[in-house]
Amino acid sequence: MAVIDLRRIAAVLFETDGVITDTARVHAAVWKRVMDAYLRRRAAETGEPWRPFDVREDYLRYVDGKPRLDGARDFLASRGVRLPAGEEGGNVLAGLACLKEGLFLAEIRHYGVAPFPAAVVLLRDLRRHGARVGAVSPSRNCAEVLARAGLARLVDARVDGVDAASAGLPAMPDPAMLAEAAGRLGTAPHETAVVAETEPALRAARAGHFGLVVAVRSPGREHAGPPPPADHVVPDLAAVQVSGQVPLAARAAR
Repeated sequence: MAVIDLRRIAAVLFETDGVITDTARVHAAVWKRVMDAYLRRRAAETGEPWRPFDVREDYLRYVDGKPRLDGARDFLASRGVRLPAGEEGGNVLAGLACLKEGLFLAEIRHYGVAPFPAAVVLLRDLRRHGARVGAVSPSRNCAEVLARAGLARLVDARVDGVDAASAGLPAMPDPAMLAEAAGRLGTAPHETAVVAETEPALRAARAGHFGLVVAVRSPGREHAGPPPPADHVVPDLAAVQVSGQVPLAARAAR
């Protein structure tokens, strides 16, 4: 059980995919479709054996929590794929990223986005007790995901891939995106909690000296590396409780 003490924490930043919305599995499934097709085609051209993209290994280790181009580059490098230098190699990565983007949007627009019920309860509880809520994601589709999940009205600030690109913010594990989100909520890192699932986001929270770091280690991620860098590790947001209330003076100062 993790407790967010609002006597010292005035705002909470949530990673979106896999923490407050059930979209991490959609990202993983779509990446598998894209990469399996690419690897099959490459195997046919080179004569190399085909080894499929593994969601529990490849996605979690090389893609999860990263911008699309970075994830594609890191995964291909892990397979020893040497892309052509310069623009041609960049076009390969951009093509894979663009295909993944289209498939992901098609999935959520057709099937919708489900918020985790415990996330809805927690977000409402935080706001009822005076805390502000932020969403952080490397995805450029964060706004649409929140809207389709019915969570946009529960989020006071959002920093996503669109914001990072326009403001020149480096990707996590650099803490810049988290710091920007805290700033938009009017809080300093030491009085802001971060609730995240991916390794880049958790490392960013630690590097940014945030006041509380809660890692969501959902089923299927038990073997995804060493214990996450966090103050608490929970299986889902039902294991996170709110204690106290943000002082009125702190609310007025924002």
